[in-house]
Amino acid sequence: MILLTGVTGTVGRLVAERLATAEPVRLLSRDPRRIAALAGPGTEVVGGDFADPVSLAAALTGVRAAFLVTADPLAPAHDEHFVTAARRAGVRHVVKLSARAVAEPDADDLITRRQRDAEDVLRASGVAWTFLRPRAFMSNTLGWARSVRDEGVVRAFHGAAPHATVDPRDIAEVAALALTGAVLPGRAHPLTGPAAISAAQQVAVLSGLLRRPLRLVELTRDQAYEGLLARWPRPVADALLEGAERQGAGAKARVEPAVRTLLGRPARPYRVWARDHLPAFGG
Repeated sequence: MILLTGVTGTVGRLVAERLATAEPVRLLSRDPRRIAALAGPGTEVVGGDFADPVSLAAALTGVRAAFLVTADPLAPAHDEHFVTAARRAGVRHVVKLSARAVAEPDADDLITRRQRDAEDVLRASGVAWTFLRPRAFMSNTLGWARSVRDEGVVRAFHGAAPHATVDPRDIAEVAALALTGAVLPGRAHPLTGPAAISAAQQVAVLSGLLRRPLRLVELTRDQAYEGLLARWPRPVADALLEGAERQGAGAKARVEPAVRTLLGRPARPYRVWARDHLPAFGG
């Protein structure tokens, strides 16, 4: 039995769609109704909450491998609860979605520190582990979709700064291989796209695919922070702004070969991701 968490999110959903395996798959969600459509032959949906160790114990019963996605840096106990329950249930391998910045000493924001701590918890548990450490998802540019459709405008902070963003589909394929045993545990895999690309270059790609002009509006630091505060609690907004400033300094431009090595093909470029999601931008 393989257990997947984070199935309502970008990568977890893609893993669920791609996981072709002879063994059963169990999907965990706080609200099973949201993922009921994913249930079917060989796949079951169960309720559970990272804040509720009893529900985790039930969900992990009979599980051989698990995909762990925790998304709240203000709730560090979530990883501890899951890993403890996994160890007690006899889970043999946990594949954790982490972050590339964990391995970078100059990254010391709240989100990165939480991911480092979570990795340490899993390492110390005695359960075999695999860490997937992606850069930002190409799908984050879906946040531009409305302004692209309605105004032909993209608003970005450090719009000229390169970032080795990765297609979530590549992350999901690596996760599926790890969960089914095709990628051996005990390693951390830095996952990036095939080239660093700036917001300005992404806008140019979208403009070409849409066959209409788009305009990039550069946000000031204060404007970017105000936008983050509108969506996130202040500690999280502070961490995201620190990450954006590191990108502006060029800290997120390095391209890694792990996707090509693990999948036996090049990582998907942004143009391919954008082409496949063009309807969201009005294409």
